[in-house]
Amino acid sequence: MLPLNKLFIILLFVASFCLNEALYSQKTNQYNHNNKRTGVWKKYYPNKRVRYVGQFKNGREIGVFKFYDISSSKHPTIIKTFFKNPDSLLVQFYTITGSIKTQGVLYQRKRVGSWKYFYANGALMLEENYKKGNFHGKQFIYYPNGNVTEIRIYKDGLLDGICSKFSDKGILIEKVSYKLGKLNGLAEYFELNGNIKETGAYKDGIRVGKWQYYIEGEIAVDHDKKKKPSFTKQKNN
Repeated sequence: MLPLNKLFIILLFVASFCLNEALYSQKTNQYNHNNKRTGVWKKYYPNKRVRYVGQFKNGREIGVFKFYDISSSKHPTIIKTFFKNPDSLLVQFYTITGSIKTQGVLYQRKRVGSWKYFYANGALMLEENYKKGNFHGKQFIYYPNGNVTEIRIYKDGLLDGICSKFSDKGILIEKVSYKLGKLNGLAEYFELNGNIKETGAYKDGIRVGKWQYYIEGEIAVDHDKKKKPSFTKQKNN
């Protein structure tokens, strides 16, 4: 008579084998009585590699769908996760080796909410927000070292708000204001060491009014405005 522990292992193996057989033998690419796709569907490329695997219910996609490149079935290059609301789904794009590239939500085939893009090593490269398919809200762009390189603000697809740029060491090098997609309002530009370089204002994308220039953080004086500007530090009285 077999010991109980060995008998348990044998029964567990048999149960697993039967379960795998049941899943393997499950019919695919079926239609229901309304002639709509139902259950697991699996399609192939002409070269016999898997094109996609997913599940339907009464003709609608449900759960997780995996799409593969024609050259490899090892890793899916697109994964779609369908929510209970049939108009919404999470989309994730991958490299052929399985590294994440992009992910975000679609609603009625338009981008909504936060979308993220990644470097080849998986580090975050870009994060942006959408509303009904248009840029809306803050957009963050990152250097490979993880520091922010640029912050933009959008409203209904147009730049609208204060936008900033930074060096790879996190030093502010530009701060400007947009309205309805055009530069409007105060603008400030800085040296890579953080010293102020020039300040002024824009109106509808054009520089207006007096612009102030600096050398090593101190106000500069224009010697001859008729010629190409040449600046020196302003002398203190």
